Amino acid sequence: MTKNSIIPTNYLFQFSNKIIKFSFIYLLFVTLNIAQAININNIVRSTNDIWQEEKKIKVPNFSLTDLDDNIYTNKSTKGKYLVINFWATWCPPCLKEIPTFVKFYEKNKDRILILGLNYEQADEIAIMEFTDTFMVNYPIILFDDKNRTQFKEFGEIIGMPTTYIYGPNGNLVDYQIGEMNMKDLEKAISK
Repeated sequence: MTKNSIIPTNYLFQFSNKIIKFSFIYLLFVTLNIAQAININNIVRSTNDIWQEEKKIKVPNFSLTDLDDNIYTNKSTKGKYLVINFWATWCPPCLKEIPTFVKFYEKNKDRILILGLNYEQADEIAIMEFTDTFMVNYPIILFDDKNRTQFKEFGEIIGMPTTYIYGPNGNLVDYQIGEMNMKDLEKAISK
């Protein structure tokens, strides 16, 4: 054997250490992925359990007065899908979804009612001008002295926009924090 054909023992030692480290990292990775998959399955299962419980939630008792002084209650809205949408003029996703709600309401107003709950301290005239600009065709409810306590009936709002959709029987069929799109809305009323 020539001098160049002999592999130094320290090189073999370093190489075997690298293989051991690689094997350890690989086993750790596989173990974490299995653990992660188990955790994700548990999360999905828990979420499904929570959603099944939320499906039992009924529309709360409420009485809301819109900009035209029409009054809407849980009893007067029964028999239609009820879409409760919390929004504000300063909220970009809220503004982005308004045209979708306008189209959705125009297409389905015989079987749905959308109530747009403007969740901000805003002047009535400013909100009316704002909704005229967006050609809003569904009732708008202000966060004012008439309605303030009624907004709380739907629970704590932690993000905007927030939308609750109740079926004709008053059961919660869908909810979303964040922008709704046409696909989400149509899916909710097909349940």
